[in-house]
Amino acid sequence: MKSLFLVHFNKINRIYFDDLRIINKKGDNMDLILILLIAIIIIIIIAVIVLYNGLVTARNKVKNAWAQIDVQLNRRADLIPNLVETVKGYAGHEKTVFEDVTAARAGLMNANGVKEISEANNQLSSTLKTLFAVAENYPDLKANENFKDLQAQLSQTEDKIAYSRQFYNDCVLMYNNKCETFPSSIFAGMFNFKQADFFEAAGEARSVPKVEF
Repeated sequence: MKSLFLVHFNKINRIYFDDLRIINKKGDNMDLILILLIAIIIIIIIAVIVLYNGLVTARNKVKNAWAQIDVQLNRRADLIPNLVETVKGYAGHEKTVFEDVTAARAGLMNANGVKEISEANNQLSSTLKTLFAVAENYPDLKANENFKDLQAQLSQTEDKIAYSRQFYNDCVLMYNNKCETFPSSIFAGMFNFKQADFFEAAGEARSVPKVEF
C-alpha cells in the first residue's frame, strides 16, 4: 500500500515539475517576445528621429542658401539707382531704358517667393543688358570712373549671385530628394515638409552683363 502511494506521489511530482518547466519555458518565450517588441519600438523611434532631423537639416540648408542669394540681390538693387543716374548724365534722352530698369528693379524688390523673385531677377538682368548696350554708344560714359566702378561692382555681384544660385539649387535638390524618396517621404508628408523651388536663370540671364572698355 505504501509503495503504491509512493508511486502515485512520484508520478504527481513529475507531472507538477513538468508543468512548471512548461510554464517557465512559456514565460521565457513571453519575455523574449516582449524584449523584441521593445527593441523594435526603440529602433522605429530612433529611425523617426533621424529621418525627421535629416529633413529639418536639409530644409535649414535651403533657407540659409536662399539668404545668401537675397543678400546679393539686395546689394545689386542698391547699386542700380546710382548706375542709372550716372548713365543719365551722358544719355539723358534714353528715357525708356531708364524707366525699364527702374521698373524691373521695383518688380524685384516687391517680388515674393522663389519663383516670382527668379522671374523678376531675370527681367532685371535683361534690362541691365540693354542699359549697358546703350552705354556702348557713349565713349565719355565708358571712360567715367564712377561708371566703371559701379559696373565692376555690379559684375562682381552678378558672379556672386551665380555662385549662390548654384549652391542654393544643390541644397534644394538634396532636400527635395529627401522629400520624395522612401522612407523619408512618409515623414515629409506627415510633418508637412514641402518641396522647395529652384532658383532658375533664364537663357538670356545666364551670362553676366559686362561692358568691354
